[in-house]
Amino acid sequence: MNNIPEWVNFVILPLIVWVTFWKGLALWHAARRAESTWFVVLLFLNTLGILEIIYLYKSGKFKSGQLFNK
Repeated sequence: MNNIPEWVNFVILPLIVWVTFWKGLALWHAARRAESTWFVVLLFLNTLGILEIIYLYKSGKFKSGQLFNK
């Protein structure tokens, strides 16, 4: 009855975790920095985490080692 190949589960689940992690982290930082434009863009664009990583890099979170700090 299930026509979805088994390998799809091994691809889709890690992608969902990947995207959720980066989106959540970027949205959290954008909200804390009161960057409403970035928040809305990050919320509605789905780019597999690429835009979120670019935002975090550009905002200095990767360089300063404060990725998980307030």
